[in-house]
Amino acid sequence: MKILITGGAGFIGGALIRNLLLNTNHKLFNLDKLSYASDLESIQQIKDSQNKKRYEFFNIDLYDFEKTKEVIDYAKPDKIIHLAAESHVDRSIKSPRVFINSNIIGTFNLLESARLYWDKLQKNQDQFIFHHISTDEVFGSLDLTGRFNETSRYDPRSPYSASKASSDHLVRSYFHTYGLPTLITNCSNNFGPWQYPEKLIPVVILKAVKNESIPLYGDGTNIRDWLYVDDHIDALIKLWDCGKAGETYCIGGESEKTNLSIVKFICERLDEKLNRSESHKKLIQYVKDRKGHDQRYAIDPNKMKSKIKWSAKYDFEKGINSTIDWYLNNLSWCDKCLSK
Repeated sequence: MKILITGGAGFIGGALIRNLLLNTNHKLFNLDKLSYASDLESIQQIKDSQNKKRYEFFNIDLYDFEKTKEVIDYAKPDKIIHLAAESHVDRSIKSPRVFINSNIIGTFNLLESARLYWDKLQKNQDQFIFHHISTDEVFGSLDLTGRFNETSRYDPRSPYSASKASSDHLVRSYFHTYGLPTLITNCSNNFGPWQYPEKLIPVVILKAVKNESIPLYGDGTNIRDWLYVDDHIDALIKLWDCGKAGETYCIGGESEKTNLSIVKFICERLDEKLNRSESHKKLIQYVKDRKGHDQRYAIDPNKMKSKIKWSAKYDFEKGINSTIDWYLNNLSWCDKCLSK
């Protein structure tokens, strides 16, 4: 099988490529523009003389329609897995145009290139999959009850979530209008090794290690549903065999935590591991809340459980302990990322 993955130099894309290189014989094509948050090191570490033949990298921005189309025509993929996206909410508030170009126009260019390729397939059109990976942030904010599911109303609150909502609708329209076999997945907050150190968990770890102030928006009571990245990858792969074209699936870890509890947990673990005289919790600094900061996200993964026979295997404590250890052992990688 030939699989084209966009954003394969990112956090989730890299985890997917590592899994497929180690556990399958699929031919992989990685299409990534290599933004500030991209990194190929995690993939380079597992490439050997054999799987080099199964992996090709293309440094291409999806904003460039002609080059995107050219790569798809060259790769002749059986599946396109669309992970490429700008994803940091704070950056979307400061520079929304970047998110519109990458997440909306980039998705359109990929969809149109895929449709033109798919239209020319002589056989196995129904075996082709365009899998679009999205976020629970498109659904807006929850109060203290209820969870998002596949029928939840879209209510994006930031330029980032609005751009992802737009891309979801584009993908869905290509299924209904052209018959392109699509899947859409909306996932909760991912965490794990190799995540670029601008998201909450790696930021807290690095700030604490460096004995710097740990910024926390508002009063820290915002709640997120956390999903270990390896569980997410397992869900994506299962969907390629069991998912139904045109359907949406919500992927969640069922691990709801307040931001404050996450920060305190990490500080307590680092207190144990680094054996400093004062607790790292003294570094927590409450800062002015972000505009449009959603109060709570939570995913109902029952459709994934019943239809796909998937559920998260990692509980939060197991995943976060593994993640903390990884960052402590890879501080030089973090410094390299932040010095770009």
